Amino acid sequence: MIKVSDVTYQIGTANILRRINLEIAKGGVTALIGPNGAGKSTLLSLIARLIPLQEGQITVDDLTVGACPNDVLARKLAILPQASDAAPLLTVRELVGFGRYPYHRGRPTAKDHAKVAQAIESFELSQLADRRLDTLSGGQRQRAQVAMTFAQDTDYILLDEPLNNLDIAASRSLMAVLQGLARTHGRTIVIVLHDINYAAAYADHIVAMKDGCIAATGAPTEIVTEGLLKDVFGTAPKVHRLNGKVVVEV
Repeated sequence: MIKVSDVTYQIGTANILRRINLEIAKGGVTALIGPNGAGKSTLLSLIARLIPLQEGQITVDDLTVGACPNDVLARKLAILPQASDAAPLLTVRELVGFGRYPYHRGRPTAKDHAKVAQAIESFELSQLADRRLDTLSGGQRQRAQVAMTFAQDTDYILLDEPLNNLDIAASRSLMAVLQGLARTHGRTIVIVLHDINYAAAYADHIVAMKDGCIAATGAPTEIVTEGLLKDVFGTAPKVHRLNGKVVVEV
């Protein structure tokens, strides 16, 4: 479980997060949604120790973020931030291989190579494994980046807006792969999404944020309502229920 307790974060005099208390259960896909500036990426970065905590505490299972060694946390939790450009001359296999660095420290073993191969196969990159990144489409490069994070073989995977710049086919494919891997491999995937319909379709749990606070948490069918969308996003589209899922008009 990821537990966030009384976390506040400021930049200058601006309150980015305000007394956040949140528990993310182990297993499945949890989507963080909310308008720009809600604090979603900041919260993800604090959990992943990319930025230091100012106030409050975050624990990942039995590890306290900021108190445990970084290499120990890196074997428990992996993150793919928004700005994650890789060297364009790397091959897909080389990029995915970087996910194993917390384990081998530059001396990969047979197990590391096997984990890389598994990640490449899981993200349907086998035919692209020896292609350089600069020869791939944006969607293919993004899938390779997520595969690198998956190869880190952590219980928790944090992804900050991985659907940016992806077309509908690439977005659906990536979300379906992530949902499947969470279920078959027992991973916990926490993902920042802007498209509420992807969150409703693929997430097991949604955390809605507004103005640095938690506005609502729960299963998509429970919390995705016209009232929530008006309160959090300031807009009031129709919400429909179809085959046990919710769909928001666009």
